[in-house]
Amino acid sequence: MSNRIDATLDALAKSGRNALGPFLTVGYPDLETSTLLARVVLESGADMLELGVPFSDPLAEGPTIQRTSFQALQQGVNVHTCLGVIRRLRREGVDSPLIFMGYVNPFLNYGMERFARDAAEAGLDGVIVPDLPSEEAGLFAGLLEAQGIYVIPLLAPTSSDKRIEQACRRAKGFIYCVSLTGVTGARTELGIGVQDLVERVRRFTDLPLLVGFGVSRIEHVEAIAKFADGAMVGSALLDAVGNVPKGRVLETAREFIEGLTMPDGVEKK
Repeated sequence: MSNRIDATLDALAKSGRNALGPFLTVGYPDLETSTLLARVVLESGADMLELGVPFSDPLAEGPTIQRTSFQALQQGVNVHTCLGVIRRLRREGVDSPLIFMGYVNPFLNYGMERFARDAAEAGLDGVIVPDLPSEEAGLFAGLLEAQGIYVIPLLAPTSSDKRIEQACRRAKGFIYCVSLTGVTGARTELGIGVQDLVERVRRFTDLPLLVGFGVSRIEHVEAIAKFADGAMVGSALLDAVGNVPKGRVLETAREFIEGLTMPDGVEKK
């Protein structure tokens, strides 16, 4: 079976659509609600889903994801718990790409070989590890790729051409282009260097390029569609569901995702 990331992005490209990949922290606001949120988000127009594995020192994250990770950790959420969410979603019929975004220490603590095996059995498609540089990712990536799971590289506006080339050489699935120099968090404007970054990365790969960090509104998604293959949205969604009573969390998530879905006729790249 081919990786769901490839199948989904290929189908989107053929239909002339760009990908939308929201982010949710596993265990926020609680484990059951975060699992229900995952289904609602995918049913509301998302094409794939990033699931954040909580960690005590998330160096690439801003206040929102730090807060949600802390709350999840207080409830005992760990790698084992997150794999359980993947298994449940697959049992319930979810066939969209599911990608972990997490830091290397929890995976090392779980055991890399064990994680690769268990993640494949659960139905995980990819892993994004912000604190694992491409030049140090070989062992982990090899174990995961042997199980059909991709390690998705992150590239930022500060990445040199040498680092971009190195990251692209082994990359599979897609490249995650960071829109700004800084941590995650909703912003009013996209980073001014992101289009230049995407153009630089395209010189080294034919893989789809998705843009994240700071993406928070339909105007951002529409702008990204003119030069990249998709948008990743995290903190703005978590802020939205965190600002309403628990009884309105699922409805709010649905409305948020539907509000990011581009209408027919929007100019695409």
